[in-house]
Amino acid sequence: MRHFFLILIPYLGAFGVQGASEFRICSFNLQHFGESKAKKRDVMDVYAKILSRCDVSLLQEVRDSKQKAMPQLLDQLNKSDLNHEYKAVASERLGRSETYQEQYVFVYRRDRVTVTGQYQYPDNKPGNVDAFSREPFVVRFKAPETAIKEFVLIAQHTSPANVSTELDALYDVMQHVKRMWKTENVMLLGDFNADCSYLSKRSRDKLRLFRDNSLFWLLPEKTDTTVRASTSCAYDRIVVHGDVFSNAVVPFSAKPFDFQTAYQLTEEQALKVSDHYPIEVLLKNNASKVSLSLFLVSLLIFALRCIN
Repeated sequence: MRHFFLILIPYLGAFGVQGASEFRICSFNLQHFGESKAKKRDVMDVYAKILSRCDVSLLQEVRDSKQKAMPQLLDQLNKSDLNHEYKAVASERLGRSETYQEQYVFVYRRDRVTVTGQYQYPDNKPGNVDAFSREPFVVRFKAPETAIKEFVLIAQHTSPANVSTELDALYDVMQHVKRMWKTENVMLLGDFNADCSYLSKRSRDKLRLFRDNSLFWLLPEKTDTTVRASTSCAYDRIVVHGDVFSNAVVPFSAKPFDFQTAYQLTEEQALKVSDHYPIEVLLKNNASKVSLSLFLVSLLIFALRCIN
């Protein structure tokens, strides 16, 4: 039996079981990103390193009122990673207070992804219930190299004071987007504040986002997405809708990226970057299904030859 598996090793490589390059989707709360942080070279270097790992990144708490910090970050990212070209698509400036507003920004690799649609949910317009402090921003992507080919990402950063209401309203946004774009391939992601003192288990169990069996919460409940050693909360989340999208996800790939450990930073240095870890998930490569099928056929042929 040992000899049998040793013989199989070349077949594994030959049929791509090990080699396909997965597609990485990330979400990162930058914590008050604007001109002040853009002036800190060490912080910007870490941002560029983190974002260069991802094919698509949702950025939150972008407070770039003069529209200078985000272009600077994008420029640094393109200079630091010459293997890809990065572009960005941003929401409106959102928030109920004129003195505190944020944007959602999706940064993506133009050579691997195409934006095919975007939609700013009009929560604060006449006829809609004003449920959100920062209305969801929705972008449709085409990614031919992935097993799913095309998908929709719904960005949401909930207000800590209104988590249950906003998450329940987010379910309605998802249903609206599915009807509008006639798609089932939807992912919801962002800083949901969906843990610890902001969302009790009793409140969570009443929410449609948790009760709907067609939704898959990819990060385990006990995941810590916070940088501070004194906290352990699963604030940041990734949720996918439907079996097709769920099956396109690399199993157990959803996790926080501990940049503090990866880049050998102290807690103080890491907190200058953000008090959140970025979270991420991998999508299967389009070639992986074909590669696996070819491998299984080859394995069967090989086994029959051994028997004969």
